[in-house]
Amino acid sequence: MPEIAEVETVRNTLKQRILNKKIKEVKIYYEKMIESDINTFKSDLINKSFIDIKRRGKWLIFETEDRYLLSHLRMEGKYFIKYTNEAKDKHEHIIFTFYDNTDLRYCDTRKFGRMNLIKKEDLEKTESIKKQGLEPGDKNLTSEYLLSKFKNKKLPIKTVLLDQSIISGLGNIYVNEVLFYAHINPLTPAFKLSKEECELIVKESQEIIKEAIKLGGTTIKSYTSSLGVTGRFQQKLKVHKRESEPCLICKTPIKNIKIGGRSTYYCPNCQK
Repeated sequence: MPEIAEVETVRNTLKQRILNKKIKEVKIYYEKMIESDINTFKSDLINKSFIDIKRRGKWLIFETEDRYLLSHLRMEGKYFIKYTNEAKDKHEHIIFTFYDNTDLRYCDTRKFGRMNLIKKEDLEKTESIKKQGLEPGDKNLTSEYLLSKFKNKKLPIKTVLLDQSIISGLGNIYVNEVLFYAHINPLTPAFKLSKEECELIVKESQEIIKEAIKLGGTTIKSYTSSLGVTGRFQQKLKVHKRESEPCLICKTPIKNIKIGGRSTYYCPNCQK
């Protein structure tokens, strides 16, 4: 599943290739992906251009002259840029055709991705955006902020860190890595974390995401970039997908357990 680093990589790559290209046609082959009125979605995009692409958490925000197109890739969503005369793949569900005879095609094997076209003034009022928490690197993401969010939360810290209303953009891969670097057991109830441990979460979240973005994200079986960018951060992973392999610090075999239905990799010695 694409997380904050992968979505940022997609954003940066698309900005280099599709900005200011006028949209000639919009084809929708799976209407359930569109949260707006279908006809309005099409009519409000035709003859408009994507003049910028922003991001909030895992949401891509395509800006036109008067609208924002919100796009969430969910589990396996990808964007392709192809020539208009190329054959359509069966998993390409939404196609934006530009006047230069190129397409931006949204491909999603599992059909979980979502799009919503909104007025610019409605961005901060839109529920999916309004509920986003602070991102790694935000100056307001502090230990005090986390302590206030963790207060009274008895769920495992692994589960709580996946809550996008607390830290926006962190997914399963990076939460596993952050907890390893912070030497925090993923089963620890969130309310039991100390100020020092919260400071480590802030620090490691920022450093890990910064490095992951620099390396183009993480390319794994469930997510591979489709825009000619191959993520290299998987070469830096210390625990994720390393079940039974020796910990790179203490040589203890890495464990994989389920927490809240998510695969959780950790070192039982370094993260007691």
